[in-house]
Amino acid sequence: MSEQAIISALSIANVKAHTEFICRNIPTRLAGSENGKRMAEYSAKALNDAGVPAEVIELPGLVSFPDKAEFRVLSPTETAIEANTLGHSLQTLPDGISGELVYVGSGAFSDYQGKDVTGKIILTELSYSPARHEKQRIAGLKGAIGCVMMNWGGPENTAVPFGSVKPVWGNPTPDNCRTEMPTLPCIGIARTAGLRLKEMCAQGKVRTWFRTHVENGWHGVHLTVGEVRAARGEDFVVLGGHQDSWPGEAATDNAAGNSCIFELARVFNQHRDKLRRGLVCGLWPGHETGTMIGSSWFVDRNWDRLRRHQVAYMQIDQPACVGTTRWGSSSNAELKRFHQEVEKRLLGNRPYFWKRQAKNGDASFFGLGIPMMHGEGAFTEDELKATALANLGWWHHSIECTLDKVDFDWLADHLRIYGAYLWELLTAPILPYEFGAVADQFVVRLGELSPDGAAVGLDGALAAAQGFKQATGRFESAVETWRGRYHNARIKDETAAEIINDSMKRLSRLLVPMASTAKGTYGHDPYGYTPQTTMIPCLYEVSQLASLPRGEERWMLETKLVRERNRVTDALNDARRVIDDTLRQLA
Repeated sequence: MSEQAIISALSIANVKAHTEFICRNIPTRLAGSENGKRMAEYSAKALNDAGVPAEVIELPGLVSFPDKAEFRVLSPTETAIEANTLGHSLQTLPDGISGELVYVGSGAFSDYQGKDVTGKIILTELSYSPARHEKQRIAGLKGAIGCVMMNWGGPENTAVPFGSVKPVWGNPTPDNCRTEMPTLPCIGIARTAGLRLKEMCAQGKVRTWFRTHVENGWHGVHLTVGEVRAARGEDFVVLGGHQDSWPGEAATDNAAGNSCIFELARVFNQHRDKLRRGLVCGLWPGHETGTMIGSSWFVDRNWDRLRRHQVAYMQIDQPACVGTTRWGSSSNAELKRFHQEVEKRLLGNRPYFWKRQAKNGDASFFGLGIPMMHGEGAFTEDELKATALANLGWWHHSIECTLDKVDFDWLADHLRIYGAYLWELLTAPILPYEFGAVADQFVVRLGELSPDGAAVGLDGALAAAQGFKQATGRFESAVETWRGRYHNARIKDETAAEIINDSMKRLSRLLVPMASTAKGTYGHDPYGYTPQTTMIPCLYEVSQLASLPRGEERWMLETKLVRERNRVTDALNDARRVIDDTLRQLA
């Protein structure tokens, strides 16, 4: 049995048939709706028909059912503009809201420099820099009373976008319900209309009015879980993607991704006797209308087993968008070398690139300390510049996300790459991870922050990162020796592999929460949270210290950052000790 046998067994015809059925028979798969439930049941049937035991779980979710909004320019020229209320927007009073419109670019903190939006309505780009949820949060902090978000795409794009603005990741708690839920009414408009408004704002004052229409509340949402159990061992990979959607076919988002999961489960189930690790398939609800309800619930309610036995999370979301010509992957650094070797082998002459995986999509596993990976077709940099960074297609989150937006020939290549990823993850005697790249990330980032962080002792954290880096060199040397022995079948005893794999899981448990979250193990950062744009998000505010004078604000921030520094330093020192202990066991 080989990787090639798996790849040859995968059927793009099956994937296409599933995608077409979903789009034509279960459109508008809003979580908490009847079609959301029908989709979950279809997913369970597809897995069960493939021989993979699956079930549908109903859970409570705070979801949103937004409707059309009413939007008018009052001056300098009165005109009506088509708009959608964004999910979890605040409901305006019956009279709506009115105010001066101020264009704030992408809506990041830096875009507000020199602009006073207190009591005003902001106009922003919809591109993911930052995400809608964070644009809304920042606008509220800056004193705005409402948000108008123009779609991405080319200047001719008339598609009116859907989307959510709820920062809380998953269902809210009594704490973050008070601090992280939306505070503003928000609407989405077409790019054509947004560009006209942007030009008007550049020429003088623009006054607008809008009224939102939305139902926000708790509903039963439906999660589908299936599992291919390995012939030996209890470890497993989670393969996931959201199965809810906004109105319309939502072909790329995420009918095509769900269909790939069904087919991968079918083929790996046929060869489960060859697997060292199992495959858990999660079809998540509440991604679109609840901000990652399903995947976060799954993590919370399966914590003990996931913590002990999950080795990776692989996400499939929006594969093979029409017009994409290169391969883009994102992952935690310990996975990078492994999956790029697969890409180099299977992509031929197609270009590929990598970026650090941030906490977006259904990245609900970072607190657990589970490394994540995601890969799919991507547009070129020139195409992105021409379409206001429409990295998921101009049709994304609109009624235009139809079957013709899926390139099924390209999807066949995606399917083969996904199969090769999983074959290695599920069968390699030693997990295909390397931690030198992880150490490099810590060293580089702490080196960047150290000049501003002297007051909180970042030099000690940097020294811990450098010590960990040195340890990874010894660790990788030993691991490669053992990989060679298992590859050449010189030994059958897998005791050493078990020791190494256990240490790799322990390293990820320590380091992923530090590298990829601000809150750490037992919470979730708000969606699109600005510190997530950097490595070690909990130290994001270090760069602010240099600009703060001595006084209350600085002393409070120093207190916070010293504690965060201690968390990071302890994790790095503990990771070095894990390596030292492992090498002693292998000696």
